[in-house]
Amino acid sequence: MKKLFLLTFAFLLSMVAEAQIATPAPSPFSKLEQKVGLTDVTVEYSRPSMRGRKIFGELESYGEIWRTGANARTKITFSDDIKVAGQTLAAGSYALYTKPGQQSWEIYFYTEADGGGYPQEWDDSKVAAKTTVDAYQLPVDIETFTITLDDLTNSSALLGLMWERTYVGIPLEFPTDEKVSKSIESVMSGSPTANDYFGAAVYYSSEDKDIAQADKWMDKAMEMTDEPAFWQLRQQSLIKAKAGDKKAAIKAAKASLAKAKEAGNDDYIKMNTDSLKEWGAK
Repeated sequence: MKKLFLLTFAFLLSMVAEAQIATPAPSPFSKLEQKVGLTDVTVEYSRPSMRGRKIFGELESYGEIWRTGANARTKITFSDDIKVAGQTLAAGSYALYTKPGQQSWEIYFYTEADGGGYPQEWDDSKVAAKTTVDAYQLPVDIETFTITLDDLTNSSALLGLMWERTYVGIPLEFPTDEKVSKSIESVMSGSPTANDYFGAAVYYSSEDKDIAQADKWMDKAMEMTDEPAFWQLRQQSLIKAKAGDKKAAIKAAKASLAKAKEAGNDDYIKMNTDSLKEWGAK
């Protein structure tokens, strides 16, 4: 009987231990993943809300270091070496700390990325990069603290911080051109395909590199393609126009337009029509 009682008591204790109430976190965790050029960027942070409070200048004092979020340290990870204000940040993870001000914010990328909130002792030697950026006033309240990656190009982005009526953007530079250029050099020294020639030509054109080389690569891509698609012909027309060969640009645009009409692609119909008009086609 005693053994049965003990077993029953142990069972009830286990039920009590398991029966825990689940409630929402006041500052829920968020994870932002973004590819910039060829680099993977991940931001992990917790998002506090205003909840009727005055944030900057009161809850978060001006001139004091802020964890830039809530709970654990806000962590940002880069798959490649990048640059912040001309300073190189090696690939890896960093804690993001800031010092808010009314007109500008100081930004710190701290090498000790894991842990809760603030370091027990701030160590300047662990600041891998720092910069100062302007603070902008927004016309409406942002209730919940938000981190974004804005104004994306192949080789740059703004790391945006928004809360209350404040926005700051931290310029980041990425090694996309270096990586792509090495890849193109490697592939072109071997046996490039039509797609390789096409991709290299479009990249050179979009990044305002050697347009004569882009033109040669595009010609080679088209020679190796039996039936170029309307989107391929569109790129050829743009490269020809940039290279100063308007006659060839018009010819390629007309071919792209015809194929776009066959495919029923209104976007390419409009783009080609507009370009032909701009180039004075008859």
